[in-house]
Amino acid sequence: MGGKAVASRTLRDIDVNKYKAIIFVGGRGSEQYFNDSEALAIAKNAYEKGKIVGAICIAPVILANSGILEGKKATVSPGNENILKEKGAIYENKSVIKDGNVITACGPQAAKGFGKEIADSLK
Repeated sequence: MGGKAVASRTLRDIDVNKYKAIIFVGGRGSEQYFNDSEALAIAKNAYEKGKIVGAICIAPVILANSGILEGKKATVSPGNENILKEKGAIYENKSVIKDGNVITACGPQAAKGFGKEIADSLK
Protein backbone atom coordinates (compact mmCIF):
# COMPACT_ATOMS: atom_id res chain seq x y z
CA MET A 1 0.00 0.00 0.00
CA GLY A 2 1.15 3.48 -0.73
CA GLY A 3 3.47 2.40 -3.54
CA LYS A 4 4.05 4.18 -6.79
CA ALA A 5 4.07 2.91 -10.33
CA VAL A 6 5.37 4.52 -13.47
CA ALA A 7 3.26 4.06 -16.58
CA SER A 8 5.09 2.66 -19.58
CA ARG A 9 2.23 3.47 -21.98
CA THR A 10 -0.32 6.21 -22.45
CA LEU A 11 -3.96 5.64 -23.33
CA ARG A 12 -3.11 6.47 -26.95
CA ASP A 13 -0.74 3.48 -26.98
CA ILE A 14 -3.42 0.96 -26.02
CA ASP A 15 -4.56 -1.44 -28.75
CA VAL A 16 -7.30 -3.53 -27.15
CA ASN A 17 -6.65 -6.27 -29.72
CA LYS A 18 -3.40 -7.05 -27.88
CA TYR A 19 -5.09 -7.71 -24.51
CA LYS A 20 -7.49 -10.28 -23.08
CA ALA A 21 -8.72 -7.82 -20.47
CA ILE A 22 -8.87 -4.10 -19.83
CA ILE A 23 -9.02 -3.15 -16.15
CA PHE A 24 -9.59 0.32 -14.70
CA VAL A 25 -8.40 0.89 -11.14
CA GLY A 26 -10.03 3.38 -8.84
CA GLY A 27 -8.65 5.54 -6.12
CA ARG A 28 -7.15 8.97 -6.25
CA GLY A 29 -6.76 10.22 -9.78
CA SER A 30 -9.18 7.92 -11.56
CA GLU A 31 -11.83 10.64 -11.69
CA GLN A 32 -9.83 12.33 -14.44
CA TYR A 33 -10.86 9.44 -16.72
CA PHE A 34 -14.62 9.61 -16.02
CA ASN A 35 -15.17 11.61 -19.21
CA ASP A 36 -11.86 11.07 -20.98
CA SER A 37 -12.72 10.24 -24.60
CA GLU A 38 -9.77 7.84 -24.98
CA ALA A 39 -10.56 5.92 -21.78
CA LEU A 40 -14.23 5.67 -22.71
CA ALA A 41 -13.37 4.47 -26.22
CA ILE A 42 -10.99 1.83 -24.85
CA ALA A 43 -13.68 0.50 -22.49
CA LYS A 44 -16.33 0.41 -25.20
CA ASN A 45 -14.03 -1.10 -27.84
CA ALA A 46 -12.82 -3.83 -25.47
CA TYR A 47 -16.39 -4.62 -24.44
CA GLU A 48 -17.59 -4.81 -28.04
CA LYS A 49 -14.74 -7.18 -28.87
CA GLY A 50 -15.78 -9.49 -26.03
CA LYS A 51 -12.75 -8.75 -23.86
CA ILE A 52 -12.99 -8.83 -20.07
CA VAL A 53 -13.61 -5.25 -18.92
CA GLY A 54 -13.23 -4.54 -15.23
CA ALA A 55 -13.25 -1.63 -12.82
CA ILE A 56 -12.90 -1.28 -9.06
CA CYS A 57 -13.72 1.40 -6.48
CA ILE A 58 -14.94 4.54 -8.29
CA ALA A 59 -13.65 3.39 -11.69
CA PRO A 60 -16.95 1.67 -12.66
CA VAL A 61 -18.10 5.24 -13.39
CA ILE A 62 -15.77 5.09 -16.41
CA LEU A 63 -17.57 1.98 -17.63
CA ALA A 64 -20.97 3.59 -17.00
CA ASN A 65 -19.98 6.71 -18.92
CA SER A 66 -18.78 4.57 -21.83
CA GLY A 67 -22.27 3.09 -22.08
CA ILE A 68 -21.32 -0.52 -21.43
CA LEU A 69 -23.11 -0.87 -18.09
CA GLU A 70 -26.56 -0.15 -19.51
CA GLY A 71 -28.77 -3.07 -18.48
CA LYS A 72 -25.91 -4.77 -16.62
CA LYS A 73 -25.58 -5.57 -12.94
CA ALA A 74 -22.72 -3.57 -11.43
CA THR A 75 -21.31 -2.20 -8.20
CA VAL A 76 -19.23 0.83 -7.29
CA SER A 77 -17.79 2.50 -4.20
CA PRO A 78 -20.39 3.98 -1.84
CA GLY A 79 -21.68 7.38 -2.87
CA ASN A 80 -21.42 6.74 -6.62
CA GLU A 81 -24.42 4.45 -7.04
CA ASN A 82 -26.63 7.10 -8.63
CA ILE A 83 -24.12 7.72 -11.41
CA LEU A 84 -24.32 4.07 -12.44
CA LYS A 85 -28.12 4.06 -12.18
CA GLU A 86 -28.39 7.24 -14.27
CA LYS A 87 -26.40 5.50 -17.02
CA GLY A 88 -28.74 2.48 -16.99
CA ALA A 89 -26.79 0.06 -14.80
CA ILE A 90 -28.57 -2.24 -12.39
CA TYR A 91 -26.77 -1.29 -9.19
CA GLU A 92 -26.29 -4.00 -6.58
CA ASN A 93 -24.71 -3.42 -3.19
CA LYS A 94 -22.22 -6.29 -3.49
CA SER A 95 -18.47 -6.58 -3.21
CA VAL A 96 -17.81 -7.99 -6.69
CA ILE A 97 -20.18 -8.50 -9.60
CA LYS A 98 -19.60 -10.23 -12.90
CA ASP A 99 -22.23 -9.73 -15.59
CA GLY A 100 -21.16 -11.19 -18.90
CA ASN A 101 -17.68 -9.94 -19.69
CA VAL A 102 -17.91 -7.00 -17.25
CA ILE A 103 -16.51 -7.23 -13.72
CA THR A 104 -17.00 -4.48 -11.15
CA ALA A 105 -15.96 -4.20 -7.51
CA CYS A 106 -16.81 -1.69 -4.79
CA GLY A 107 -13.45 -0.77 -3.28
CA PRO A 108 -10.11 -1.81 -1.77
CA GLN A 109 -11.73 -4.37 0.53
CA ALA A 110 -12.96 -6.15 -2.61
CA ALA A 111 -9.57 -6.23 -4.34
CA LYS A 112 -8.80 -9.89 -3.62
CA GLY A 113 -12.20 -11.07 -4.87
CA PHE A 114 -11.96 -8.73 -7.86
CA GLY A 115 -8.57 -10.13 -8.80
CA LYS A 116 -9.79 -13.70 -8.43
CA GLU A 117 -12.83 -13.03 -10.62
CA ILE A 118 -10.59 -11.53 -13.32
CA ALA A 119 -8.15 -14.45 -13.12
CA ASP A 120 -10.96 -17.01 -13.28
CA SER A 121 -12.46 -15.23 -16.28
CA LEU A 122 -9.18 -15.38 -18.18
CA LYS A 123 -8.86 -19.16 -17.90
